[in-house]
Amino acid sequence: MYENLLYEINDSVCRITLNRPQVYNALSPGLIQDITVAIEAAGADDRVRVVVLTGAGDKAFSSGADLKEGFAKAASSDGSLHLGDSLRSTYHPMIRAIRNLPKPVIGRINGVAAGAGCSLALACDLIVCADEAYFSQIFVNIGLMPDAGSTFFLPRLIGPQRAFELCSTGRRVYGPEAAQMGLVSQSVPTAKLDDVVNDVVAYYASAPTRAIGAMKKVLNQSLYSDLDHQLEQEADNQDALGRSTDTLEGIGAFLMKRKPNFSGR
Repeated sequence: MYENLLYEINDSVCRITLNRPQVYNALSPGLIQDITVAIEAAGADDRVRVVVLTGAGDKAFSSGADLKEGFAKAASSDGSLHLGDSLRSTYHPMIRAIRNLPKPVIGRINGVAAGAGCSLALACDLIVCADEAYFSQIFVNIGLMPDAGSTFFLPRLIGPQRAFELCSTGRRVYGPEAAQMGLVSQSVPTAKLDDVVNDVVAYYASAPTRAIGAMKKVLNQSLYSDLDHQLEQEADNQDALGRSTDTLEGIGAFLMKRKPNFSGR
């Protein structure tokens, strides 16, 4: 079904693995399209309650844009690059699909996440990385600025000054420093990466999925909203959740002093 990634569903968990290890999972137009379609498929599948996004191999999550393929399509007859239209037709739908997915997306960062690969990682709801993995906004090295959402995510995660420093230098930020500055949720030794990711995923696979999706939507809006709007969003979404199966189960379990058995509905 997908030429450039692996797509698996097991026990409510959808695992999407970028599968171009020979080029460090560089983001070609085909891979970007596959990611977008895969995320949308996970959203439409009622079996899926959490998505894991990772890269094949042990060296890279994604090294960024595939310059050969991507820039060739953006080049005009005079040799200049028309990158805006390329971004709008490829990266923008992919990032929006991840942020609009009403289910948690866990980034399992197993190696380098550079350029647009870093942007893709930052679009995830929660990131667990290996200590040896690193993040780099390498756009500056070829005279470009960060794209695919990095200018949105970075200052909100780590503050404007640190975001400017990382964008303008392109320096590598390895796992432990990334965790310290709030760029990722956890950084762990490579040998423990899968165990930690599996623990995180196990929680979300049994969590109240509709409530998690509503939280994600409203938290997204809080990034560019005001208090009154957020209060209304909370009220509207809480009203809808109050009629959900999981809320009835959660309240019943609380009153009966037992562990809830959430179904994601």
